[in-house]
Amino acid sequence: MLGNQLTILVTGGSNSSGIAVARAFTLAGHRVFTVGSDESRIKAAASQAGADVTPLVCDLSQLEAVRELASAIHGSAKRVDGVIHLVGGWRGAKGIEDQPDEDWTALEQSAITTLRNVSRVFYQDLESSPVGRFAMVSSTAVAAPTAGAATYAAAKAAAETWTLALADGFRRDQSGNPSNPSNNDEPPEQHSAAVVFVVKSLLDAAMRKAHPERKFPGYTDVDDLATAAVGLFDKPAAELNGQRLLLAK
Repeated sequence: MLGNQLTILVTGGSNSSGIAVARAFTLAGHRVFTVGSDESRIKAAASQAGADVTPLVCDLSQLEAVRELASAIHGSAKRVDGVIHLVGGWRGAKGIEDQPDEDWTALEQSAITTLRNVSRVFYQDLESSPVGRFAMVSSTAVAAPTAGAATYAAAKAAAETWTLALADGFRRDQSGNPSNPSNNDEPPEQHSAAVVFVVKSLLDAAMRKAHPERKFPGYTDVDDLATAAVGLFDKPAAELNGQRLLLAK
């Protein structure tokens, strides 16, 4: 990882994965902003993650609110070097016919719209950073969707697609468009990347405590997710960009 201090934005910072990721980046010596929609919860989460973590409140489903969030961060930081997007949620049903419209509306807002807004507003930050990184957490359900999880899998698939398009944006803006033979200039080295972390489900200490009899096969510990997120800054952008990184065990 670069020796210079980076500025990291963790969205969905109130949950256990957000706390773990924020803590890991803080321990690595970086400046961390965490975002949540509830002031008391995000402040409590930030205090668990580390004394230097800055909690911010924002409704990420509202584009103008995300723009205001960016202005607030830019008031004390040159730019955001990394966005770890942990906003999501789960909805399930019995099968195709009973998939509620309310579930689709909720997941469209949390899993897709928040990601679209954050990536659009902070794209310039990430593209201009020498080590810009964007990561989202998706699910193994995208590759093997079930009827009961149709709404959830479809929302995650849409979020993945947007993230891979973001990766293409970085590729085109940095290493150039190889389909354009008229560009004789040597393309710059790729330095920003967008990736998808793929998990079966996330696991934290509270879940283990509540169900000590369970083995949680295939689950990914939030601390392992945090380690993987920090590790993104150790790998070349060209190697990472547009990759689906499987963390399920």
